Amino acid sequence: MIVHARLSIIAIMLSGMSSTVAPAQTAAGGNANAATTLPEIQVIAPSPLAGPGIDVNKTPSMIETLSADDVARTFSLSATEALAQRVPGVSLRDVQGNGFMQDLHYRGFAASPLPGAPQGIAVYLNGMRVNEAFGDTVNWDFIPTSAIQRADIWTSNPVFGLNALGGAVNIQMKNGFGYRGWEAEVQGGSYGRLSGAIQYGGRKDDLAVYIAAEGLKNNGWRYESPARIQRLYSDLGWKGDQSEIHLITGVASNFFGIVGPTPVELLNRDYKSIYTWPQTTRNEMGFIALNGKFDLANDWSLQSNLYARKFRQRHVDGNDADVEECAGMLCLSNAGFSILDSTNNPIAFAGATTPYGTVDRTSTEAQTIGASLQLTNNAKLFNRGNYFTVGGSIDHSWIDFSANSALGYIFPNLFVGPNSLVPGTGSIIHTAANLGYSPVTLRAQNNYYGLYVRDTFDVTVRLSATIGARMNIAQINMSDLLGTSPDLNGNYIYSRVNPLAGLTYKLIPDLTAYAGYSEANRAPTPLELGCANPLKPCLLEGFLVSDPPLNQVVSRTYEAGLRGNTPIDRGRIEWKFGLFRTDSINDIINVASAVQGRGVFQNVDATRRQGAEANAQIQSDRWLVYASYSYIDATYQFSGDIASPNNPSADQNGNVHVVPGKRIPGIPQHQFKASTEFAVTPAWKIGGNVVAVGSQYYVGDNANQNEKLPAYWIANLYSSYEITKSAQLFGVVNNLFNKRYSTYGTYFEPQSIMNAIANPPTNHQTQTPAQPLSVYMGLRVKL
Repeated sequence: MIVHARLSIIAIMLSGMSSTVAPAQTAAGGNANAATTLPEIQVIAPSPLAGPGIDVNKTPSMIETLSADDVARTFSLSATEALAQRVPGVSLRDVQGNGFMQDLHYRGFAASPLPGAPQGIAVYLNGMRVNEAFGDTVNWDFIPTSAIQRADIWTSNPVFGLNALGGAVNIQMKNGFGYRGWEAEVQGGSYGRLSGAIQYGGRKDDLAVYIAAEGLKNNGWRYESPARIQRLYSDLGWKGDQSEIHLITGVASNFFGIVGPTPVELLNRDYKSIYTWPQTTRNEMGFIALNGKFDLANDWSLQSNLYARKFRQRHVDGNDADVEECAGMLCLSNAGFSILDSTNNPIAFAGATTPYGTVDRTSTEAQTIGASLQLTNNAKLFNRGNYFTVGGSIDHSWIDFSANSALGYIFPNLFVGPNSLVPGTGSIIHTAANLGYSPVTLRAQNNYYGLYVRDTFDVTVRLSATIGARMNIAQINMSDLLGTSPDLNGNYIYSRVNPLAGLTYKLIPDLTAYAGYSEANRAPTPLELGCANPLKPCLLEGFLVSDPPLNQVVSRTYEAGLRGNTPIDRGRIEWKFGLFRTDSINDIINVASAVQGRGVFQNVDATRRQGAEANAQIQSDRWLVYASYSYIDATYQFSGDIASPNNPSADQNGNVHVVPGKRIPGIPQHQFKASTEFAVTPAWKIGGNVVAVGSQYYVGDNANQNEKLPAYWIANLYSSYEITKSAQLFGVVNNLFNKRYSTYGTYFEPQSIMNAIANPPTNHQTQTPAQPLSVYMGLRVKL
């Protein structure tokens, strides 16, 4: 059932089915010609477990929904691409240099696959929390895009539990009751990409089955940046008169070349160039789940969820080494500690011109079992409409993490590996004080408990009020198994009750106003707790050495807006406008250390993310036109120093000084998106989109002293032609005008490779360049 035997898991799961979107129509009298078309009622699940659903116009927050058609329209195997193209406030940040491992940012908060990136978005798949247990990371590469039924993007909502500081992404997958038939797709094109996908759904009486499989091979457009994806999803369902149960399984085994940011001077010489390598990530995942919904008496329904999931990640990273000579021996720079091999012998220094490096390896294994139970009631209260939900959840995880470094040599092509002429290369190393370099084996356990309640009451036919709250409890236990880092041992408990309140008012049948307030919290992860001591910086994401306590992050969100949904001639126009402010206290950030290549996590007093979002969509039988704009002002709201030793504007201690109002790096203020699709004939469609993103400060420029990463815009085209009713030929052109741009920039120390290559760089800036012009062709067959 699982790709590798080591991924085998056992579980049962009961959870709610996908909510549906249904038009509401009424007739005036008995005359069909007098029929009045009311605005479409979109029903949405306001919690991870999908119950009967509630009218989206009664929710006091901004909500965006992507349908299966929206995802399919991108012709992509990346779930984040559809979200980035259609949701205002969502942007992608390519830190690692591989399109399948990008960060998703929403309103200035991240859902990232990169260990060490501070997370702020909760992500659920069919009621199962998929933020990884060790660092709250989100591995989007595990999600088969062809199997997505819908994705709802919520703003800050405490019902979604831990980590929903900026919002939540709630994904519902297809099943055999809603999807019928066969569909197969094959696609190929630029940079050696070849992909295939197949899905099938069918029903016989009370039983239904759905299965989706996807695979991809891609050489990557930069050197050493391949991608290999294999993933499978299945759903076996049973439906009775008052109940519905689904057995769900999923597996994935993926491999990526992660080439990361590169010094800008090297990119100017060769746009495909990379920095020190190898950098590879291997991800494996398997889960089994059983979910369902049960109709009880008196308008009550029950949704329950039980699952088990296993995750495994192997990471190899070639880096420069921060070393120097101490009496003829190799020492850690600026520390004076000897570097020892695996037999505790000092390593001889090979000479001042030797380009030393390290090959750092990490291994993370996590097993999680979880359960949720939810009751929903939609009976009238005082003869008024009312939607009530109460539920609870528990997620328990066991985590094993290990890491080590082998001494290496940086070759002229920036490959890091052993060199027989340099003593000690190839050996696992550590320092006498276990600082900087030290093998680590950590065991951790997480227990996350949640209890929530939410009620929406129709005060009048136009006015609806929502109140709710969720209590979160996080218990984290950490143990050093090698005995070399006793500071890692610790037990932590975080708890908080987060409230939710808001109002919606239907000004006219086609226009609704809303206003809401909510709070959310995020507990520090074992990864962050294991690297929070500035006196013992870590080689992120590898060497966890000390764990002074971090405070939990708390966000407070205020928002208000308008949304409209109006029928037009042979179509419909939908639009939204919203204002928001999220104030966070004790935000956790990742800062660099004076020890090259090291960093720590720390709390900062206060941050703010505020702005506006607007979007509109017009859809008819032949046209689809969409446009959106978002403004995000993300700032620090405290005065103090933040370490950024590679920043050329840092002081002599390697710090930059922050005052209230300084922009948080890596978050662009402005984003504009537009797309259109036109049916030239019933068989031929053509479409395209434009994405424009404003400038942003380099990560590490917290005091906003240096030039910004430039703004950029790109255009993409696609077209499809139905050869027959069951066969469709399509083509995609990404980055049509072959724009050169970067979505991520940071700083490095140029001296680190001065002895490795001729004409070494002197500029501290590094960037992760975006993919150039790419062309793909494919065939999609439906039966």
